[in-house]
Parts: sequence; structure tokens; C-alpha cells
Amino acid sequence: MKLISRLAILLLLAYSCSSEKEQKFNSVDNFSSELKELKEYFQIPGMAVLVQKEGETLYEDYLGYSETATQSQLDASTTFPIASLTKIFSGLMIMKLAEEGKLKPEDPIKKYIPEAEIDDSIQIKHVLSHTSQGDIGKHFYYSSRFGWLTKVIEKASGMSFAEYAETLILSPLEMQNSFLLKDSLQLAQKDIKMARPYMLDDGIQDGFIDYGYSSSAGMVSTVKDLAVLDRAMDANTIISEASRDKMFSAFKELPYGYGIFHQEFNDLNLIWGYGQYDCYSSLFLKVPSKKITLILLANNNLMSDPARLIYGDALSSLFVMSFLKNFVFEIEDMPLLETEASLAENKSITSDFYREKLLAQALAESFMARFDTGKVQSSARLLEKTFSLFPDYKTYADISLMHNLSFLKDVAFFMELGDFNVFDEQLETIGNALLSEDPDNPYLHTYLGTFYDRKGDLEKAKPHFEHIVNNANFSRNWYTAEAEGWLRGQQ
Repeated sequence: MKLISRLAILLLLAYSCSSEKEQKFNSVDNFSSELKELKEYFQIPGMAVLVQKEGETLYEDYLGYSETATQSQLDASTTFPIASLTKIFSGLMIMKLAEEGKLKPEDPIKKYIPEAEIDDSIQIKHVLSHTSQGDIGKHFYYSSRFGWLTKVIEKASGMSFAEYAETLILSPLEMQNSFLLKDSLQLAQKDIKMARPYMLDDGIQDGFIDYGYSSSAGMVSTVKDLAVLDRAMDANTIISEASRDKMFSAFKELPYGYGIFHQEFNDLNLIWGYGQYDCYSSLFLKVPSKKITLILLANNNLMSDPARLIYGDALSSLFVMSFLKNFVFEIEDMPLLETEASLAENKSITSDFYREKLLAQALAESFMARFDTGKVQSSARLLEKTFSLFPDYKTYADISLMHNLSFLKDVAFFMELGDFNVFDEQLETIGNALLSEDPDNPYLHTYLGTFYDRKGDLEKAKPHFEHIVNNANFSRNWYTAEAEGWLRGQQ
């Protein structure tokens, strides 16, 4: 009997291990397949990907070309400019300086940049958490003011920004393929292998490199080096556990911590960042409770731009949704991209995940409609499906959905497709509801102002554009220029 029991236990363990391995490979295979599907969908020339779980590489791949003309393949040594993922490095530097007593997050920025015209009440923590604009410390608006932290880091550390990054992070972690990009001469002198930049216009076109660096952007790296950084953060090698937890925590329940995004979904904390230049994009996503991390780098900007990650919602990204679907929630039977046929079949799925996936694809379709106007209708079908299955849209509507609704009207307007009024009721209702919670939001004012302008209701449009121009505690941006232009046109 004892022998039979031992055999039963061994067989059960073997089955369990086999089942776990099968699940692992299914997740990897499904994710790999969907990643290739997204690469083709967004016409990305080259992508590098690494998924690590509990510090071990679960999946690593290099898809497509470092240079399309020569069809040079990407490999592990190919570097990419990571744009705003540089902010993670800056966050670590600020937290370390705070640990050492060389600065306090509550210090006024003015203390470190006395010559600048900066409100005395704006503190380091406000800039680090993107809460320095509008009503200070109350709302999240992703801001170029993050670059102010360059001088803060330099004065507090007594080193140049590049020297401190090298001393604190790059050298100790032996991140040999990571560096701050100063100019083209630097690339030529060091014979650095970097993925060439591309942009999507009339097909895939040659792009350009953004040179220069600050606390906001400028780091160049590889997925392997960023995986090293990820493991170091988990091991508290750079900063203490308390500092890391503070860095990763939401600032006043807003979507950003100290140098990195924080988001909750289905009882999970998502810690993430993204980078977006005109010709490069990057993504870094941690799910701490699952001890798993995704790192993606690409040599055009379509891994980031279509998802409007600037608004603070990682779920707007189809790349994120694929990762979560396969490695976190293990939903194998749900396709990533819906078709007319699958939309017709899925008549009663009402999970939050399915809703967010529909919205992510609808947002992507609206972006890609500028290259294929047929996607206006495919985005609309996805939105109609969403509103049908989840009719109380005010409970889940956010600025990403507002952008989607507004952008469809933009494409129809500029492509001369005629009026697109299908979702006017939702656009107006959602816009006003969101503004009641966030009255200074310049994106919402732009969307509503443009909406009323094209309706011919100039009296309703005008206050939205005036609010953007008259709000003193906002740095200039594209929406400022648009608002000023509209108001001048009414004189």
C-alpha cells in the first residue's frame, strides 16, 4: 500500500510539473504569436522583447530589423534610445539622494534652480510625480517639467547628471550597453550598434535620432540591461526597500509614483513606464505580486503613441493586454484582436479584462485610421460592442476613451469623410463628467472645445479654449498653441 501511495504521489507531482510546463510554454507561444501580430499591425520594423519571472528569463526574442535597407537583424547587443524610461533612472537617483539626506522630496524646486521663474510651492515630489501643474499636488498631468530634476540631481549629488547615473547605476550594475546619448559624434567614436530610427507615414520611412539627455529622457539601453536594472530594483541593490516601495506607490492615489507609473487592476498593482520619441518607443511593466516583468523596445514610436500612454493607463496598450492575458490572467481562449466574426460570437462576455481589451483595440484602430480610413468603422464597431455590453459607460470612461471618440471625429474631418456623429452623446457626456472631477485638464478642454467648434456652437467652445490659455500654472504645450490659435481666429 505504501509503495502504491508513493507511486501515486510521484505520478501526481509529475503531472503537476508537466501541466505547469505546458502552461508556461502555451503562455510564451501565445504571447510570441500575438507580439508578431502586433508588430505587423503597427508596421514596426524591429522589436526586442524580454520577459523575466522571479529573476529568470522566461522569454527573449529579437523580431525584425535593426536596419531595413540592409535587412540587418536585431540581436541582444542592439541598443535603443528608451526616451522617458530614463525617468526610472532619475527616480532612483532622487530616492538615493533622499536616503543620504542630500535632499528632501519636500524641498522647493526653487531651492535648486533659484534663477528660474518657478512657483515657490512646487516641491521636488510634485515634479517627480507629475503633479506640479494646475492645482499643485492634486492632479496628474504628464509634464516636461520633469527635466527640472536634472539640476536638482546635479546640485544635490555634486556631480553631473551623467556622472551620477554612471556612479549609482550603470557602473555598479555593469550595464555595459547603456549610456546617455549626447550627440552623433559619440555614436561614431564608440562604434555603437544602435537600431536605426523609422516612422510610419506613406509606409515605413527613415526617421531621425533625438540627441541630448536630461532627467526626462536620453538613456540608450537594451532589454538585457533593463532586465539587470529590474533585478537590482527587486533586490534593493540601488535603493532601500522602503525607498523603492515609496517610489512605486501611487502619489495620492494618482497614476504615478516617483519616476514611474502605478496602477491597480483586478486587485493587481501594475508598475510601469514607457518611452516615446518620434522614431522609437519602449515599455517596462512589472507585476510585483506575480514577480514578472515585461520589457519591450522598438525602432518606431507605434508601440507607445497609439495607446496614448501619456494619460496614465497601461491597459490602453495592446502589448500590455497581450502580456497580462497570457502571463498573468492566463486567458488562452480569448483572441487579442477582435474581428467582425469574433465580435458577433462574443455576445455576453462582461469581464473587466474583455472591456479593456475592446477599448485598447478601438483606440489603436482610431490611430491607424489615419493610414487606413476603413479603420474608422472598425474602431466604431468595437466601441459599439463595448457600449452594448457595458452600457454604464460613465463608470469606466476615462481620458483615453475621450481621446478615442474625439480622434475618430478628427480623422473623419481631416480625411473629408463627412460628419462622424455616431458617438456625440457619449463624447459630450463623458467629457463633462470627467471635467467635473478634473476641471483644469487641458486635454479634456481641447476635446470639448473642438467638439463644440465643429458643431458650430462657438459660445460653448470658447470657455474651453480660454481655460487652457488663462491657466497660469501650466507649461506651454501643443494644446496651448491650438487654444491661442482658435481664440485669435474669433477676434
